[in-house]
Amino acid sequence: MSYTLPIHFAPLQGYTDATYRRAHAHIFGGIDTYYTPFVRMEHGEIRRKDIRDTNREYNLGVHLIPQLIASKPDKLKQIMSFFIENRYKDININLGCPFPMLVKRHNGAGMLPYPEEVKNLLTTIIENYPQIRFSIKLRLGWENTNECLTLLPLLNTLPLTHIILHPRLGKQQYKGEVNLSGFENFYNECDKPLLYNGDLHTIEDIQTVTERFPKLAGLMIGRGLLSNPALAWEYQQGEKLPLKEIIEKVRLLHTEVYNHYKEQLEGGEKQLLMKMKVFWEYLLPDSNHKAKKTIHKATKLTDYWIAINNLFSSYK
Repeated sequence: MSYTLPIHFAPLQGYTDATYRRAHAHIFGGIDTYYTPFVRMEHGEIRRKDIRDTNREYNLGVHLIPQLIASKPDKLKQIMSFFIENRYKDININLGCPFPMLVKRHNGAGMLPYPEEVKNLLTTIIENYPQIRFSIKLRLGWENTNECLTLLPLLNTLPLTHIILHPRLGKQQYKGEVNLSGFENFYNECDKPLLYNGDLHTIEDIQTVTERFPKLAGLMIGRGLLSNPALAWEYQQGEKLPLKEIIEKVRLLHTEVYNHYKEQLEGGEKQLLMKMKVFWEYLLPDSNHKAKKTIHKATKLTDYWIAINNLFSSYK
C-alpha cells in the first residue's frame, strides 16, 4: 500500500462536537487529529458550550487540538489561560472563518486584509506562550488571494507546527470552486508543513490534490467526512468500504450519538430532535431523498424514529 498522508478532521460549528468526535473515532477511525470548533469570548466570558466541548473527559480516545478565534490580544490571553488550565499543549488559531458577524469585527478571515493586526496577534501569542505548539488555519484572503501571500513571510519566520490552507476567499463562504492555483502560489513559497483543506469528498478528490502537491504534510477534511464518515479509512486502505458496511457503521454512529445527546441535553425532546436533524444534514447525501426529508420534517421523536427506520430499511 502506498504512503498516505495524515487526515485531520476539520472543525464545523454545530456538527463536530465532542459527542460526534468520540463516536466517529470509536466507530470509523482513520483520523490523525480532530479539532474543536473555535473557542471564543462572548460578553467577556468563554462560552459555556465551548468549555464543555473541550472538556477532556468528553474527548477520551481522541487526539484533539482546540481551536481559538480572537482579534485582540486580551481576549486571546483569556482563552489561552483556559487551554493551559486544561493541559492542552497544541493550539490552532483560526484565521479562516468567513461568517460575516465575526468578520466585521476582524475575526477569522476578516483579519486577513490587515497584516499588522495578524502580526500583532500571532507574535503576542507565540512570545507569551513558548511552552505551547501553535498552528494556524487560514484562507487565501478575504477580498483577494494576495492577502495570504502578504502574510507568508511573517508565517515563515514563526515557530508554527503547521499551516492549514483552505483555497477560497472568505467572501466566497463555501460557494464556488476552490482555487488550486492560489493554493499553489502559497504552497511554493511556504516553509512550514502545509495541509490542504477544501472540497475533498472522495478518494479521487484526495488523489488529485496529493498528486499535484506532493510535499503536503497532511489533509484536512470537513464536509466530505460528514457526508461519508468512512472517507479517511477508505483513503488509508486504498479501497472503498462496501455500502452495506458503511450503513451498518452509520447505524452504530447514530445510536451512539443519539444516546449520548439524550443523556446529556437538558432541553428535552425538542432540543434532542434539533441536534439529530443536524446530524443528518450532510450524511449519506445519495440516500433515499423521501426518507431524509421525513427526518427533517419530524416534530416528535416517534416520527423521527419511524423516518430513521425507513431510511435504514431502504438499504436492505
